[in-house]
Amino acid sequence: MTHDTTETTAQDPVCGMSVEPRTAKQTEYQGQVYYFCSLMCLRAFEDDPERYLKLHPQGPA
Repeated sequence: MTHDTTETTAQDPVCGMSVEPRTAKQTEYQGQVYYFCSLMCLRAFEDDPERYLKLHPQGPA
């Protein structure tokens, strides 16, 4: 079995943890997809996305 090394990690904008997009929780906000380590972080982001984007800004993918 081979491992695909082309996949990159993403940063959870709530806690800053590195996550694998393939297995992470996700949501879209203003046309960009964001990835999360847990449902708790996803819900926190959905409650106040601007707060978390200021804490952990992400550039375009």
